[in-house]
Amino acid sequence: MNGDANQGSGIRVRLFGRTDVGQIREHNEDNFLVADLTRKSRSLMEGDRVQNVSERGTLMGVCDGMGGAAAGEVASQLAVDIIYEKLTSGDPPRNHDDLGRRLVNSVEEAGGRIFGEARADRTRRGMGTTATIAALLDGRLFVAQVGDSRAYVLRGDKFVQVSRDQSLVNQLIEAGQLTEEEAETFEHNNIILQALGTAETVQVDLTYVDLRKGDTLLVCSDGLSGMVRADEMREVLLSHREPFDACKELVDRANRAGGHDNITVIVAVFEGALADPGPQDVLAYQKYALPEAPAEATMRAPSVQQPEVYATPPASQEAQRESRRLRVGHTMVGMSNPMAGATPATGTALGPRVSNATPTFAVEDDPVSIPTSGLPPSLVGMLVLCAMLLVAVAGFLLLR
Repeated sequence: MNGDANQGSGIRVRLFGRTDVGQIREHNEDNFLVADLTRKSRSLMEGDRVQNVSERGTLMGVCDGMGGAAAGEVASQLAVDIIYEKLTSGDPPRNHDDLGRRLVNSVEEAGGRIFGEARADRTRRGMGTTATIAALLDGRLFVAQVGDSRAYVLRGDKFVQVSRDQSLVNQLIEAGQLTEEEAETFEHNNIILQALGTAETVQVDLTYVDLRKGDTLLVCSDGLSGMVRADEMREVLLSHREPFDACKELVDRANRAGGHDNITVIVAVFEGALADPGPQDVLAYQKYALPEAPAEATMRAPSVQQPEVYATPPASQEAQRESRRLRVGHTMVGMSNPMAGATPATGTALGPRVSNATPTFAVEDDPVSIPTSGLPPSLVGMLVLCAMLLVAVAGFLLLR
């Protein structure tokens, strides 16, 4: 799309979504979002499972909450609600750049609001959620990514992950320090480096796919991708062309494989006014570079304190099991990154520090004043050097 978005693109989407608690967890902390943004409808009733993509587009997203008790569920529900609210407000998007920027801004806003909720309620400190959100206006599909939920596209018999996991294991694989086979049994393969709500700001990874007729999108939490191999997911999508049937089969297979986590899937098949697949088509992970935003568009909206509408049950054993998902890379103001100097053979830094627990500092805490001698740093350095020389000379004389 090079100009204005037209009223009705001629593209039709058949879609469905399903979420399941799995075999191990006590409750479901996942949430998903399927919406016709033009009609402002989030229904999956039978009549809403086919959408005609219009001026605002279609939205599909999966959020995998973390935090134990009900906190993870709160975070993922807040994320889908805020993203939907932001993308249905204002005028329809004008072009690709406008849609991409709105999508990124909506995910950033969700992260900031969840972080504020966690600070306001001590029982929810450390809650967070992944977010893999796909938005379609015409033939170009955008994917905004935070965390390790995933988006795949099936074209013909080619099945490609079009998002990139923001996880420790993925960084080690890309750095050449871990193979795909080793990653399956890697001790820390569930450590994610970023999540909405665990820091005031997030870096949203924005990618895109130019769709072709017959393409199928799969968006899922790691409850599916961690239990079912990619070639098996591809097989299900090829053999079950109805999204309802595909979602059911994928969830069933994850449960049969052990169902160690909550399982959430969305399947969408794209038809109508799209080009037929061709040999020159690109289907891959492709980052989308947004141009500089206008000055008025870069101003951050003030944080809105939301009314408390969720009840928090007492903590259970599941809160302890969630500790593996709380190991999120935090950027701490004023602290150096202890992994910043660890550079693998490929020259790619390992990224943010991964902590074993949520930091307990608060942004509003007063800074710590550290007393000093008041001497210039150069003079202090000279005095230290002289002292070291004197110690060395004394040691030499004593050893003679």
